[in-house]
Amino acid sequence: MKVTEHLKQAKQTLFSFEILPPLKGTSIQSIYDSLDPLMEFNPPFIDVTYHREEVVYKKRENGLLERHAVRKRPGTVGICAAIMNKYQVDTVPHIICGGFNQEETENALIDLDFLGVGNVLVIRGDPIKSETYFSPEINGHSYASELLAQVDNLNNGVYLDEELINSAPTDFCIGVAGYPEKHFEAPNMRSDIHFLKKKVEAGADYIVTQMFFDNQKYFDFVERCRKNDINVPIIPGLKPIATKNQLTLLPQRFYLNLPEQLVEQLIKCKNNDAVRQVGVEWAIQQCKELIDFGVPCLHFYTMGKSDNVQKIVGSLV
Repeated sequence: MKVTEHLKQAKQTLFSFEILPPLKGTSIQSIYDSLDPLMEFNPPFIDVTYHREEVVYKKRENGLLERHAVRKRPGTVGICAAIMNKYQVDTVPHIICGGFNQEETENALIDLDFLGVGNVLVIRGDPIKSETYFSPEINGHSYASELLAQVDNLNNGVYLDEELINSAPTDFCIGVAGYPEKHFEAPNMRSDIHFLKKKVEAGADYIVTQMFFDNQKYFDFVERCRKNDINVPIIPGLKPIATKNQLTLLPQRFYLNLPEQLVEQLIKCKNNDAVRQVGVEWAIQQCKELIDFGVPCLHFYTMGKSDNVQKIVGSLV
């Protein structure tokens, strides 16, 4: 079932979760261990992230450095199939620009379609860690809007090979990312909303936001979207703070602000157990306010740890 169909049929706020693929060489059991405690909340869908390659340099015998691309978290397509088989729940694989050319993207989408995966989240993805700016692959996409257009083309039976006759269309429900505090590369919020609207006009069916810790940021974002005729569902993305170093790590990595009250509480914590408890309590209050606002779904970034998310959702049902 499509994400949008789940949202339309829901009689109350839904709970969905996002997971990381396990590191190469580790078992998929870690995914099951993380998801098992969350399945009691009947998530309508599970997002599976994709992480692009990382570049490492290895010294050769002649002393020169050799560049190697390493994918540390492969397996998104297989994980989606495994989750659907084990839990009978829909999955949403993340499709990114970085690390793929258009043909590789098309082949991955065909595989997903054959497996019965009916949803994708289309994002550009981050630059390689050693690079300052995002650089697309040769014959790849530079922007999420271009990637979205390719998925939409497949939904209309338009493949890269123009000589194909009577090609079968796919039927993906397409999600895109939204940024309540704007994308860090956007010059201002107005520009960010402008390009988000372009994505919706190009075929995006729903929006999932980046994490935020001040609900007013989300409320303002939704209001801006509606005023600009962006009328698709906007799902809030949430992540409970779990460690003290996230006080600096989250703002740095995700370009977001932490409310003063939350920061004051976290600074007083003597250890990460106390931080984790504050994070749970803050997220619970966020969720209650968002449910009162009428959000269709609460989407949790679990980052491979589910005990705090289980406490949060458990307090809401």
